[in-house]
Amino acid sequence: MIPDFISEKEKAKYFHSLPEDQKMDVFNEIVSESAHIVFLGGAGVSTESGIPDFRSKDGLYHRKDRRFGGYKPEYLLSCDCLEKKPAVFFDYFRQNLDCRKIEPNDAHGKLAQMEESGRLDGVVTQNIDGLHQKSGSRKVWEIHGSALRSYCVGCRREYGPDFIFENREEIPRCPVCGKMVRPDVTLYGELLPQRAYEAAVAAIRYADLLIIGGTSLEVGSAAQLAHMYHGKYLVIINKGKTKLEGKADLVFHDSIGKIMRQLE
Repeated sequence: MIPDFISEKEKAKYFHSLPEDQKMDVFNEIVSESAHIVFLGGAGVSTESGIPDFRSKDGLYHRKDRRFGGYKPEYLLSCDCLEKKPAVFFDYFRQNLDCRKIEPNDAHGKLAQMEESGRLDGVVTQNIDGLHQKSGSRKVWEIHGSALRSYCVGCRREYGPDFIFENREEIPRCPVCGKMVRPDVTLYGELLPQRAYEAAVAAIRYADLLIIGGTSLEVGSAAQLAHMYHGKYLVIINKGKTKLEGKADLVFHDSIGKIMRQLE
């Protein structure tokens, strides 16, 4: 049983001295006693489904493709590229961000179960693949949008996941008004979706347990949200080093699916 602590220093000493073989039991205790749990996740949540992340040595940004060799990866997913070189943008987007046939993994499944049982307030995700919803999660705040949605820049008509990826036009056009149809994702150079971001902020500020998974917190949006958390417990699950580890109660450098599977 987790003791009551008289100071943050005493609390940190207790958690940081835990043997590795006891950490999972304590994680289960934390989950059991927490009333408002929020999960903040990044690309590492979906890599176990076969979706590459962006910055690792095997990530999207390190793929070699002669068609896009003259461009930086960040430019290819920027609003500047969409505006000035839309044909290049859509070619790259279709080749690399089609996640329609990808299936959720154990981490997605466990989070959906936790929400269904009333233990999880919701998921804040940087991912645009829709796998949390596909697994059954309903309260998902997509702070970078979704590759499975698109809309017309003219009449704002919305289109489903197949419209861009199945479209044979070099630049997809709205059949109603003829304007370009773009993916509903947050590109480099654009602001985050206000409604999703504000909901994420509110959930994180209300939480008494924040689980951060599959992200190094290098991207500004996730790092900002993590710094807004001042609840009781912080748990980080990521194979690599993650910022804020010094402030976390528990840190697991392991597969997020493996750790989440062990939650009771």
